[in-house]
Amino acid sequence: AARVHPDQFVGVCEQTGVTLSRYLIELQKRGVIDSDLSSIFNSIREASKVIAKLVSTAPLRQAELLGLEGAINVQGEDQKKLDVITNEVFKRALRYCGKVGTLASEEEDAPVLGSNHEALPVLSDTFADTGKYVCVFDPLDGSSKVDAGIAVGTIFGVFAEPEKEESGLPEDLTHLSVQQKAFLASTLQPGKSLVASGYVLYSASVELVLTFGRGVVGFTLDASIGEFVLTRPSIQIPKRGKIYSLNQANSQDWDLPMQKYINALKSGTGESKTRYSSRYIGSMVGDIHRTLLYGGVFAYPADKQHKDGKLRL
Repeated sequence: AARVHPDQFVGVCEQTGVTLSRYLIELQKRGVIDSDLSSIFNSIREASKVIAKLVSTAPLRQAELLGLEGAINVQGEDQKKLDVITNEVFKRALRYCGKVGTLASEEEDAPVLGSNHEALPVLSDTFADTGKYVCVFDPLDGSSKVDAGIAVGTIFGVFAEPEKEESGLPEDLTHLSVQQKAFLASTLQPGKSLVASGYVLYSASVELVLTFGRGVVGFTLDASIGEFVLTRPSIQIPKRGKIYSLNQANSQDWDLPMQKYINALKSGTGESKTRYSSRYIGSMVGDIHRTLLYGGVFAYPADKQHKDGKLRL
């Protein structure tokens, strides 16, 4: 699909530039997205601004926002207070737009109905009346690092509601009804089926990076006008980088080919004959953002504790 470049936009305000709102309108006019998808991203935009505020003020409101909530999420991780709060912010924003049939969050045990009706049960038998999209997200990846001021982020993906029930679910789901399994299957689509995806980085600046399959673009939050403004109109990862990013403390537990590959990067004996430098934040959105802009390698290889690695779609 052809890229949509902001240079094609007419009558852009000289004071603000291309805002995310304007970008979505332009894509809708060109038939790249429909009005429902535009509404969903308006909700993501608003939720991200709220989460950015929560992250930036967390050190000033430690009793309310920092520390453990006392629960374990679906990935077996201790939930932080901010995990729970930001999950509600993101979920309610998406429900309010009324265009999402199903929501699936890392902080929820199961997909929930993407409706604004709070009384509706989890895994309802029907989608929201107007919802034809499925949204999956992690509201605050790296939340344990907020109290140290480390970069954290929101990760999201949007699928179209599947036309038929998908197979391939685990066999140990006998406690779910047929309809509940269908709901679960709608969120477990392969990455190649994504209609849109992206992340929000909360760091020295707040950056929202997204794609609708027509190139990758980046916006930066301008707090003075409360808008995300286009600052990276065409993000393309460099063909070669000089940085590798992974947790080397686990290197003894990697398989031998992985160990040899990283050693070749460090010594400059790899394909590029260039010695790579190590940069690792330990917050996926931050590491991915740097790698996307500067090139290089980011990985979380399989080891004895995580036999399939730890990167999850």
